[in-house]
Amino acid sequence: MKLKNIVNIENWEPKTEVGKLVKSGQLTSIEDIFTQGKKILEPEIVDFLLPNLEAETLEIRTTQRMTDCGRKTQYRAVVIVGDKNGHVGLGVGKSEEAKPAIESATKKAKINIISVPRGNGSWEDTYKSPHSIPIKTKGKEGSVEVVLKPAPRGIGIAANQIVRKVLYYAGVKNVWSFSRGRTRNILNVARATINALDNLNKIRYKGDWSEMGSRGEEIAKLKASFEKS
Repeated sequence: MKLKNIVNIENWEPKTEVGKLVKSGQLTSIEDIFTQGKKILEPEIVDFLLPNLEAETLEIRTTQRMTDCGRKTQYRAVVIVGDKNGHVGLGVGKSEEAKPAIESATKKAKINIISVPRGNGSWEDTYKSPHSIPIKTKGKEGSVEVVLKPAPRGIGIAANQIVRKVLYYAGVKNVWSFSRGRTRNILNVARATINALDNLNKIRYKGDWSEMGSRGEEIAKLKASFEKS
């Protein structure tokens, strides 16, 4: 189910330092926040920087727990958000009613959003628009392990339904995948996929960044500025 934007940014009064920098125009992209090592604590920040964000409910189910008054039933919603252009997030929300649970999960998904490095799935691909992932990666959550591999154009997303949806909202169009464990657990499969994509951000290149062209020179300059500060 597609969801509309539930946060009103017109009347937004930032409460955090990052929020104030975003609204004042000093931070103009999500990547600026990530590269400076800052955390996103307000969902309005993501709405402000990524206006084309979309959301979908992956699962909604009832949960029960024992209290002094007996069994208490709640709804648990799992929501995925993304702009289909390198940004995706996952959130879980609980409430006594379904709608508040979905809204809570959507806000948490925006706070948990990550940037997904993308690339071409084949060295023969000369197109500049990225459509796959740069290297093989894997993620784990509970008993579920998800492995993602780069794929050339035309392959599509060779994955199960949950992995496919996460990659779809992340903007990854071609990939091979392998899943094992208790893959019927929708939440763990989604989290394992997010972890696999987030592990791409932890790649460390040991060589000279300037050897990687103009993009490498930009990274080298940015790294040098952080080391001086």
